[in-house]
Amino acid sequence: MLTIKFDRLGVQPGDLVLDAGAGFGRHAFEIARRGARVVALDYAADEVVQTRNVFGAMIESGEVPEERYVGVLRGDATRLPFADGAFDRVITSEVLEHIQADVDAIAELVRVLRPGGTFAATVPSWFPEKVNWMLSDEYHAPKSVGGHVRIYSATELKAKLRTAGLEVVGSHRAHALHSPYWWLKCAVGPRRTDSALVNRFQRLLEWEIVNQPAGMRVVEQVLAPVLGKSTIVYGRKPLAAPAGAAA
Repeated sequence: MLTIKFDRLGVQPGDLVLDAGAGFGRHAFEIARRGARVVALDYAADEVVQTRNVFGAMIESGEVPEERYVGVLRGDATRLPFADGAFDRVITSEVLEHIQADVDAIAELVRVLRPGGTFAATVPSWFPEKVNWMLSDEYHAPKSVGGHVRIYSATELKAKLRTAGLEVVGSHRAHALHSPYWWLKCAVGPRRTDSALVNRFQRLLEWEIVNQPAGMRVVEQVLAPVLGKSTIVYGRKPLAAPAGAAA
C-alpha cells in the first residue's frame, strides 16, 4: 500500500532517494523497483532488520539489482548522518506526527536534499485524526508510547515545509477506507484484538490492498478528498541563487 505518488515526486532511474522513517520498507521497495537507488532509515531496530532482510531476498531473487540497494540503517531524523544535498529525492511517510521536534526533523530532511530536488511528506489528516483522538486516549501519546504527539492540519504542514526552505508544489489525500476502520478500532479500544467487526474490516482492507479491485479504486478516488486518512504534501528545494546575485 503506497501513500506517496512517485510520478508526482518525479523519481527517475538512477536517482538517490532517502526514505526517512521507512518502517518495514513499503515505499523503499517501490523506489528500488522504479530504478532509483534507495537509502532507508528508521529509528526502530526491528523494522531496520526486517527491511534489510526483504531487500536481501529481493536481490537474491533478481527482483531488483543489488546496486539499487544502497543501505538500510537505524537513525534519528533530527540528526541525519548525511552530507548537505546528498539526495535527489527525500520522502517521509507517517513519521512527523511521532516526533516532538518536528521542525528540527524537517530542517534536516531539507538539508540533505539537493537544490532542485523534490520532497514528499505524509501525515494523518486533521479530521480523521481528530476523531481518533476524541474516541480513545490509548490511540495517541502519552498513553500510547511512541504514538502520535500532534494533529496536523494541511496548512500547518505546508507552512513548516515553506519555513524550512521548500516550495510547496502540490498535495492530495489518500486511504479513505482506513479512516472508518480506525474510528471503529478506537471506539472499541485500539489495543483490543477480539472485536469481530474490526477484524472483518481489517480483512476487507487487506483484500483491497492485495487485489485492488476497480470498484474499490473508484470508491477511494471519490472519498479520498473528504475522508482520506493521510495528507500528502510535495515540495521542491529551490536552486541555489547564482553567484553575485543580490540578497
